[in-house]
Amino acid sequence: MGPYLLRLTFRLAEGVARLPDGLRARHINYVQAAQNVDGGFSGREGGSDLYYTDFALRSLAILGALTPAIAERAARFLHTRLTQQTSLIDLFSLLSSCLLVQWSGGPAVLAGRPSDWPDRVAEALEGFRTSDGGYAKSVGGMSGSTYHTFVAALCYQLLGRPVPHLADLVRFVASRRRQDGGYVEIAPMRRSSANPTAAAVGLLQMAAEEMPNVLDEVGDGVLTFLAGMASPEGGLRANPRAPSADLLSTFTAAWTLEQLGGLDRLDTQQVRRYAEALQRPEGGFHGGLWDEGHDVEYTFYGLGVLALMTGPAAPG
Repeated sequence: MGPYLLRLTFRLAEGVARLPDGLRARHINYVQAAQNVDGGFSGREGGSDLYYTDFALRSLAILGALTPAIAERAARFLHTRLTQQTSLIDLFSLLSSCLLVQWSGGPAVLAGRPSDWPDRVAEALEGFRTSDGGYAKSVGGMSGSTYHTFVAALCYQLLGRPVPHLADLVRFVASRRRQDGGYVEIAPMRRSSANPTAAAVGLLQMAAEEMPNVLDEVGDGVLTFLAGMASPEGGLRANPRAPSADLLSTFTAAWTLEQLGGLDRLDTQQVRRYAEALQRPEGGFHGGLWDEGHDVEYTFYGLGVLALMTGPAAPG
């Protein structure tokens, strides 16, 4: 699946495996029940969707419950999406889902593609490239998005290919750094947010495979900024002006802090209690204390937070 996503998946699976059996069973049932007749998974409304299908498969993978039967049904849905025009996010979700299906013992969805299909996908990815060195949300965008640049880099790892013009990408990321120590999503923003900061650090981690010193500049600023997003509720906020915490920001910040060796800057018991409070008795997670809905995406984040708050497994 590519080094970054493999590292994430294995770390979360290791943490989730140490959660109580009853908790894991509730969330397994919740996600499995969300699979539609066509094999895909939905968000909060509408039919099967690539984005939510990927989150459902990733949730089942870290729960150790992505069975060959579920994967085979998901493969039927993925086959219907192979020839459709797609956004950058959907392209990532398609590649990730296909590899998860195959990884779990399901069919190789991409096996029947023409031999030049990876070349065509890479060419399509470059259609999202912008003059500032990043990638935009849609083809023809005038400036790059930190998050979508991170997603494009993940796509290249899923294809088993290096990101082209990597030095330009690193310069793009540097341009999104702000004095508060974090990163912004788009150039005009002056105040950093947790999720673009996590995306920027992820990009630099991937770039470090070829440019070993790119993480040197991250330093204490990112750790201080992300730890400063802690909320009295127990979770982490998206940005300093956000009125309350949310599960997405809590997960991305916690994962980034752990990757940089700074998870001890959080009160992990408080963060764990926040995530536990967002669980539904029948499985699944809300997005925050303010959220009455639930879906498989936030279930992935909730499981991820609980996995990270267990701490790493002891050596040996």
